[in-house]
Amino acid sequence: MLTQQTVASILLSKADKVFIAYSGGVDSHVLLHLVCSVEQLKSKTTAVYINHGLQKEAEQWALHCEAVSLDLGIKFQCINVNVQKATGQSLEEIAREARYAAFKALLESHGILLLAQHREDQMETVLLQLFRGAGVKGLSGMPLSAVFGRGKMLRPFLDISKNEIICYAEKNKLQWIEDPSNKSDTFDRNFLRNQIIPQLKDRWPALDKTIARSARHCAKSEHISQSLAEQLLNRVFNERDQTLDISQLMDLDINQQQLVIRQWFQVMKLRMPSEKKLERILSEVVQAKASANPEIHEQGHYIKRYRNRLYCLNQVIIGQVIENKVWLDEARRIDLNNGFSLTREDSLEGIPKTLWHKSEISIKFREGSEKIKLPGRNGHHSLKNLFQEKAIPPWERSQIPLVYLNNQLAAISDLWISADFYSADKVECYQLNYSGNEL
Repeated sequence: MLTQQTVASILLSKADKVFIAYSGGVDSHVLLHLVCSVEQLKSKTTAVYINHGLQKEAEQWALHCEAVSLDLGIKFQCINVNVQKATGQSLEEIAREARYAAFKALLESHGILLLAQHREDQMETVLLQLFRGAGVKGLSGMPLSAVFGRGKMLRPFLDISKNEIICYAEKNKLQWIEDPSNKSDTFDRNFLRNQIIPQLKDRWPALDKTIARSARHCAKSEHISQSLAEQLLNRVFNERDQTLDISQLMDLDINQQQLVIRQWFQVMKLRMPSEKKLERILSEVVQAKASANPEIHEQGHYIKRYRNRLYCLNQVIIGQVIENKVWLDEARRIDLNNGFSLTREDSLEGIPKTLWHKSEISIKFREGSEKIKLPGRNGHHSLKNLFQEKAIPPWERSQIPLVYLNNQLAAISDLWISADFYSADKVECYQLNYSGNEL
């Protein structure tokens, strides 16, 4: 039953700010009305209308939402978002992502976003996921509470029926917007809502309750699965380069391997791979011969292997050309256009400061025939052989900076210093440090 207590529990979260996703429809209007009935919530709440610009009535609806909010004595904000359909994504998906991005930008620490999705919405979500062949995570439906941006997302109506919402709205004589697009069966959710669910509920009237219960069971299973996935990933994951140890991965059974790959994708902030793509990663890359050089392209990344490690590489970073640079004498650090920097650090061995400061320092990158003489080793060594000794993947080698003093190769990043420029005599020297700019 819808009462003040439905939303009053939000006070327990001690939220500094509360935002309501207010579309003007009956669900969000009832949520707004209930929140306004709790004085402690009302004073910290803002109703937010997201204008996707997809319908001609959008501006008129924004005005309606503003008028309702002001009449209730609550703050109002309208946010315009740009919705452009991308290849492989539905308009619904693009609009949802744009809407959520706008909400995330609003939330600060301890902020809360309230959504008015109810039990029938949960039923539709679970059925759509089922039709798309989703796993346990998808069949868990929408969570009641979740971390969202720098705050939290809550769905206080998730176990409330649509009928209860309508009854509350009629009892309190609320005026809401009826979106005409909801009658169109073009979108999957509308087709399901308008054509399929009424027939299902004629046969099984309590369908929304039973599906919601199944979703809760799936959510519990997903929680256990997620915990296991994190444990398994920790066994095989190298945090420094975000790679997987292939030998340790192969020690797991096939179901655990798939679980680890999915968890890895989550850590890399990529969408879950399809079942077919997952099978290809394991069969074509993970299980490939050590001498092979297979790769699979996925979401702007390459899945590759090298020396018992599985890599997920951004195609932009792999393909970019890095510029040669001159390292000015007064600069302690030089930034490169690959997102990394070289920094000179004080040391009692390395390149003598007197030699460094009287030389012209330049940063270049491999052309293919470079050789270097190393302290304590005989002869000159090609960079190719040194990189192989160091197990540096082929795609990284062209991006490793070479440091030249007066056009002579003096150092290879922070890996090696040429014997011709190296001193261990405890004099003032520089050592180099190569690291990401974000560090």
